Amino acid sequence: MDQAQSPHPLLSLLGNLPQRSAKPRDVGLTMVMDKGLAYSEAESFLENATPFTDLVKFGWSTGLFNRRLRDKIQLYKEAGIRCYLGGSLFEIYMVRNKVDEFKRLVESLQLDTVEISDGSLDIPHKRKCEYITDFSRDFRVLSEVGSKDAEKIIAPYRWIAMMKAELAAGSELVIAEAREAGNVGIFRSTGEVRSGLVEEILTQIPSEKILWEAPNKPQQTWFIKMQGTDVNLGNIPPAEVIPLETLRLGLRSDTFGQFLSS
Repeated sequence: MDQAQSPHPLLSLLGNLPQRSAKPRDVGLTMVMDKGLAYSEAESFLENATPFTDLVKFGWSTGLFNRRLRDKIQLYKEAGIRCYLGGSLFEIYMVRNKVDEFKRLVESLQLDTVEISDGSLDIPHKRKCEYITDFSRDFRVLSEVGSKDAEKIIAPYRWIAMMKAELAAGSELVIAEAREAGNVGIFRSTGEVRSGLVEEILTQIPSEKILWEAPNKPQQTWFIKMQGTDVNLGNIPPAEVIPLETLRLGLRSDTFGQFLSS
């Protein structure tokens, strides 16, 4: 593995760090939100963050505004990072009865991953699962559960039922909605984790099948303390990937004592 793909060698001098899975990872995924980085900004981001970034989402419809989107997709691919268009863009196409056009767009960009969501629209869940099954024949599907409407509170049993159905329909992972700000879905409007909801979900859904959107440090810290180093976390701002990795490894005060061995 070349230097760009491996963690900094100075980390090995510390010892007693929690075991962290290496890329390509199945657990401990970090999904980054790209809201329109210029190509040069993406290059700068990857200089240090490549070993710690697994997925990049072009947030909502922002991918349409990237003048060098194809070049940037190739750049991420070469770094061993899967990228995909935001689920809201799928909804934008779907509400216009242009799902086939959306599929052709994904194919033309040579993306292998699709996000299917219903956070902005009220899509019958059976129909959403049919889209998941359809797309899973040609793509790796991530499906998002939860509403972007802060006033729409979904009962835990419904979260669980929807997640189970979407995994059965062909989703590789289910994404727990929080939005870019981390103030809806699995979080209260204040950003506080709905801990009872999360705990109940985990009684029925394997943690490795869930990608928790957690854009803010207190939220990331909570999930790492609850589920450990290799929890799947998403909607991470590019500048926060390295800080998140320090949290995962107990190299920041917030998790300093979490992984220390006696």
